[in-house]
Amino acid sequence: MKNLVKILIADDHPLFRKELKDMLEEAAPEFLVSEAQNGEQALTMMKKECYDVAVFDVDMPILNGLDAARESNKLHLDTKIIILTMYKDEHLFNQAIDAGVKGYVLKENTVAEIKNTIRTVLDGHYYFSPAISDYLMNRERKTLEKQNETTNIEILTATEKKILKLISESKTSKEIAGQLYVSVKTIEKHRLNICDKLNIQGTHALIKYAFAHRDEM
Repeated sequence: MKNLVKILIADDHPLFRKELKDMLEEAAPEFLVSEAQNGEQALTMMKKECYDVAVFDVDMPILNGLDAARESNKLHLDTKIIILTMYKDEHLFNQAIDAGVKGYVLKENTVAEIKNTIRTVLDGHYYFSPAISDYLMNRERKTLEKQNETTNIEILTATEKKILKLISESKTSKEIAGQLYVSVKTIEKHRLNICDKLNIQGTHALIKYAFAHRDEM
């Protein structure tokens, strides 16, 4: 007989929990499924007993699925978290990934896919419903863009970085020149060089860029 896989389902709808528990245990005899009615109860159970996987609904009273996942992450619990939800919402998806979940599955999917998700995360991989695959691609694209932007800032000289930081503080070229004891013409030349290195075009584009990235400087 295969080793038992301990699974915890947290959802505030008892009929749904019971139905999912029965279907999972029927589909995979090695699955031993427990139930919790909210995130707080789930965390209490997870602190007392080691579950391999916890399946959290997003909408739960007292403590919702995302907050429960965040708390589990903070406590460094070994349980792998899967979010099971009816919402096709990119913002929720990103929050779930930031909370450290290993899977994000839509409730409209079949028990077979949910079972596959559990097996996938147990093997150390991530699983996301194909219907929300665009969200993952968008997230990866934005991460890559941010990495590229940070890399671009790193190619600036120390003086150019200082000028960019002063621009982010709403300083004019005249004010920057006075603070750095150089001419306004020198500052304007630096601004052109910065724009050229960062591939920035437009009258106010450098100011917008500086504001958007001031936390990186």
